[in-house]
Formats: sequence, structure tokens, C-alpha cells
Amino acid sequence: MSQWGVVVAGGVVVGYGALSRRLSTTVLSGPLVFVVCGLAIGPLGLDLLNRDKDPEVTRTLLEIALILVLFTDAAAIRVQDLRREGFLPLRLLVLGLPVTMALGWLVAWPLLPGLSMWELALVGIILAPTDAALGQQAFSNERVPALVRGGLGVESGLNDGLALPFFVLALAAAGEGAGHPGVVETFLRALVLSSVIGLAAGWAGAGVLRWSVGRGWSSPDWRQFLTLAVPVIAYAVCGAASGSGFIGAWAAGLAFGSRLRGASSDRAAHADGPEPTQSVQFSERLGLLLASASFLVFGAVILGPALQHLTWRMVVYGLISLTVIRILPVALAMVGTGLRAVSIAYIGWFGPRGLASLVFGLLAFEEQLPGMTLLSGVVAVTVGLSVLLHGATAPFLGRRYGDWFARTLRTEPHLRENALTSGDADGTRALRGSRQTW
Repeated sequence: MSQWGVVVAGGVVVGYGALSRRLSTTVLSGPLVFVVCGLAIGPLGLDLLNRDKDPEVTRTLLEIALILVLFTDAAAIRVQDLRREGFLPLRLLVLGLPVTMALGWLVAWPLLPGLSMWELALVGIILAPTDAALGQQAFSNERVPALVRGGLGVESGLNDGLALPFFVLALAAAGEGAGHPGVVETFLRALVLSSVIGLAAGWAGAGVLRWSVGRGWSSPDWRQFLTLAVPVIAYAVCGAASGSGFIGAWAAGLAFGSRLRGASSDRAAHADGPEPTQSVQFSERLGLLLASASFLVFGAVILGPALQHLTWRMVVYGLISLTVIRILPVALAMVGTGLRAVSIAYIGWFGPRGLASLVFGLLAFEEQLPGMTLLSGVVAVTVGLSVLLHGATAPFLGRRYGDWFARTLRTEPHLRENALTSGDADGTRALRGSRQTW
């Protein structure tokens, strides 16, 4: 990145930081602002940031951002969240996510000719995880039922990690026979070994933190750095073992959060012991900054070039991915729940695609498979459409849906959407940790 590129990027961060609270109630979402600014400084604009000149900047930034997001999201999720939100996140994750990946695979078949069977599968998998940052206004609107807000937040906090094994295996199958590890070896290294490494790193890191805090040997500031080191160590060790650092970071977050919550359950630890939400605070803030920069870089070096080679097939698939491929699985998952059609439509629409899809798409592109140019273009266009459409509609639809809920609740106090109170939702980490303050 050129020096002027750094200056402009810093200026965008300063400008959005100064106006972030005011813009949060408008159609100008954080991701949209950063993507548009990225387009302006990329090859389509001032050409201050170019992937050909800085090939490693994009991958490094996106990977670090996703590592932190995976770790902090996993550390924030509690079993109580799934129980408190009731049926909603479990149905979206257990039924909705696999059906979304399968439907994305099937729809890609006629629309994206030239891709192999496993490359088509990669399209469906890469575009399945949701990103709460792009619809944060819709999730945080307190007029929206707590059940819906909390369920969407828990779903988006877990589905990128749950999609990782499918992505890794599909990528291995697509590259098998072309000098890439086979599916069996990938399963053992990326899924089994990486999970074990991640769980061990997270459990050990939380144990060290509990031990030092219990003795009063660590300062609050350095506890944050200790926490930040845990996903980095897990990622690096998994990489050295030829595994998946992302799976390792996600597993580390699960173990880290679980053990710290175990510490808080006993009275002595609860008095002065570390809470997961406090311990990952610095990592969340850093993840937010890096995610912001990631959308800036995405606009400059990924979306810009993709728009230069735009085809109608990319646009059509992107629109179908954001609508039919998301909404139909959600509707299927909600059968028998008692939710009204308007609630199902709201949940189905707010399945935006973001950081996880970008990183998965970049990793797939770098495998140099035959159809990766088309695949990366589809991913870029879909995420770009999501940034625009979900960001622009979140404030308006959140208000409209909240108004409907308030009106209906007055005549139907036992409405299924009112299963939780606002206080219950506030007790959960409903919004994805590192991206909840766009």
C-alpha cells in the first residue's frame, strides 16, 4: 500500500469514528462507507491501493481480522444463549445452514457453467455464513423482538465456524489429484488435529489467566494481551502442523470462554476473576478496526477488479443467494415454530454475507483451481450486493418490523415472537462481538 493509500485509509477511519453514532441510524452503514471509500482509492479510482502491487496486504489483513472474529465470537457464545433464545438459533444452525449450502450448490449448477462439481459446492459453502455487521442496525433495534434479535446474533456468531469444516473438505476435494492433500488427510489434519490444538490452546490460555488473576499477579491491561495471544498461538501451531488455523482459532475461543465461565461460577472467582466478555474486550475492538479496514481493502482490490469483469450470471446468482437461497432454508427451519410470516421474512432477509465469505473466497482463489476466477467474482459481487442492500434496508425494515410487533402485541399478548423479554436478550451476547458497534 502506498503512503498516500495509508493516509486516505487513516482518514476514512478518523472520519467514520467521528460520525459513527450519527451514521448508525442512517442507510450509511459502516461496511458500506468503507467499501465505497475502498472503491475510490482502488484501481477504479485513484489507484492508491492495488492488489498487484501489494499482493500480501489483502490476505494478511483479512486473515487476521477473521482469526480475531472467530475467536471472540466463539468465546462469547454460551450454552445458556442457545437455551435462552429457545428454538431459533438451533434451527437456523442445525437445519438452515446445511440446507443453505446445499441449495447454493444446486442453484450454482445451471447459473455458473464451467465450474466443477466441487467448485460449485465451494460457491454454496463460501456464501452460506452470515455477518451481523452488515445488518447491525436491524439486530440492535430494541423495537425488534428480543427472540429475533438474540437468535440472529447467536446464529451469526457460530455459523462461520460451523461452515469451516465443510469449506476445508470441499476445497480439498476440488484440489485432489492436482498436488493438493486429499480429503482424508485434510479431515485428519484440518478438522481433528486443528480442533485438538485449538481446544488445548484455549483451555491452557484461560487456565493461565485464571491462575494469574486469582493471585493478583497480572494487570488488567496485560490480561487483554494474554487473551490476544491465544488465537495467534493456536493459528500458528495449526499452520505448523499443516492444519487449519481458522478452525484452531475458533476451537480456542470455545475452550477459552468455557473455562473462564467455569471460573466465574464459583464465588471466589466471581468476585475478582476474569469474565470472557471482559477478557476479550481488546481483541473485539481490534477485530472491529481490522474488519473495517478489511471492507476498505475489499472495495479497492477485490470488488473493484470484479466489477471490471462483471457478468449477468454473477449478478443473478448474487441476488438469488441473498434472497431465495437464504430465505427458503430459513422458512423450512421455522416450520412448526409458530412465528408469523413477517418474522420469518425478516429473519430470512437479514442473512448478510461479509468477512467470512471474503476470506474463504480468497483462500479458494489462491489454490489456483481452474474455475477460481469466476468463483471469486461471484463471491465479490455477492458480498458487494449484501453490503449495499442489507446496509441500506436495515434501519427502515427494523423500524417497520418493530412497529408491526408493537401493534400486534397489543391485541395478542401471547405472540410467539414475545417469548423472551428485552432483559433476557440483554443477558446474551446477541450481536457478534467484534463487529457489534458499527
